Amino acid sequence: MHRNVVIVCNGDFPRTEYPRYLLREADFIIVCDGALSKYLRNMKAVFSKERLPDLVIGDMDSLSKSMQEKYKDLIVKVEEQDYNDQTKAFRWVMENLGEASLIRIVGATGQREDHTIGNMSLLMEYTRMFDLKDRIVEMVTDHGTVFAATDTLEMECGTGRKVSIFSPDNSLKIKSSGLQWQTGDVVFDNWWKATLNRAVDDKVRLEFSHKSLALIMID
Repeated sequence: MHRNVVIVCNGDFPRTEYPRYLLREADFIIVCDGALSKYLRNMKAVFSKERLPDLVIGDMDSLSKSMQEKYKDLIVKVEEQDYNDQTKAFRWVMENLGEASLIRIVGATGQREDHTIGNMSLLMEYTRMFDLKDRIVEMVTDHGTVFAATDTLEMECGTGRKVSIFSPDNSLKIKSSGLQWQTGDVVFDNWWKATLNRAVDDKVRLEFSHKSLALIMID
């Protein structure tokens, strides 16, 4: 059963222990085609052995012909350009690994800020595209964890952790408890509005005024 899936994107390859630990614990690893060389270079450092990905996905324009031939048994070629490789990988998981209950995305940030912002915002888009009930979907970086929320939630995040909230919905109100600065009066009309907050209790509650979309970032 492939319950624990990790998708590796072509940003900065994880340097810190937690995302590397997630790779070691994964039941199934998907690498976007542009990230394959980085994955192979770092494989021994992460796993202390050879551990090839289970799948390489993308349009293959980032892979040489020799690499495509060498790893042809792992490759799923998706030529359409409507979605980026992160989304192609996520769609493949949703369509082929129905048992996946933990989906983590690593290597999706760094290098280019436009890619970082786009990849993070796609977490919200996936809640529109798929029924993610009973699934945990997270983007894990060297600096924190990012996930999408669509309604009121409680987080066991721990006192002292930094918490930032983003939303594209300027009609949304999010009443908070457990944060140093309350968010109930925030109007989400710019990205900075509910960033750089801090948990003052182990549990943080975010109460949505209505179902909507938000992106939560925890250090």
